[in-house]
Amino acid sequence: MTVLAVLFVVAVLIFVIEMLRREKIREKYAVLWIVIGLATLILAVFPDLLIWAAHVVGVQIPSNLLFAIALILLMGVTLHLSREVSASEDEIRALAEEVAILRADLRDIQDQLPKDPESRPIR
Repeated sequence: MTVLAVLFVVAVLIFVIEMLRREKIREKYAVLWIVIGLATLILAVFPDLLIWAAHVVGVQIPSNLLFAIALILLMGVTLHLSREVSASEDEIRALAEEVAILRADLRDIQDQLPKDPESRPIR
């Protein structure tokens, strides 16, 4: 099982690095996934660390600690991404309003131009 876990984590790390190389993921997210991957790799190679950590925090079954950590990480990532989406929505709304104002200004300017193409100023 350890070999399978190590292979899976290495594959995920390679995938994340490749996405970063192709600029399909931003650096701050790649760093997050690489850190999570390395932590998972360490736990896969040294499973006694999880047993020790579970004993230290008072969790009787080490896999429960692993699930709790994973749940906390996923909640943190979800909260962070929700904040990023909200900020992006605000920025998109502001840009859309600015484009609408610029289009209205352009229409006003075009309406002020003479209708006869001959009398328009040469550009």
